[in-house]
Amino acid sequence: MKRDDAIDAFSALAHETRLAVFRLLVKAGPEGVPALEIARRLEAKPSTLSGHLGILKRAGLVTATRRQKEILYAPNFGAVDALVRFLLEDCCGGEPGSCGELAGLGATISG
Repeated sequence: MKRDDAIDAFSALAHETRLAVFRLLVKAGPEGVPALEIARRLEAKPSTLSGHLGILKRAGLVTATRRQKEILYAPNFGAVDALVRFLLEDCCGGEPGSCGELAGLGATISG
């Protein structure tokens, strides 16, 4: 992951509603959640939520798939994995054995 992509991802998550949306989607898993259901669960206005979902999608953190009349949003676990790897790529001066539990974090997210 490039530095600018990481900055975009963190910027997208640096908002209370977007962070709540992302956490809800991660909890739901790869099958996704319809936009109106996200709004209902978070008690958010659909029109406002649409903008937040767009920001998360442009940052590559979520995917959107049309299913008939609704749009399902799901976490992009590949992007999350890349973000974690970006954060930890130089962990402990390139000696991952010195990083303890952090060393296996990227593998845990991918698997």
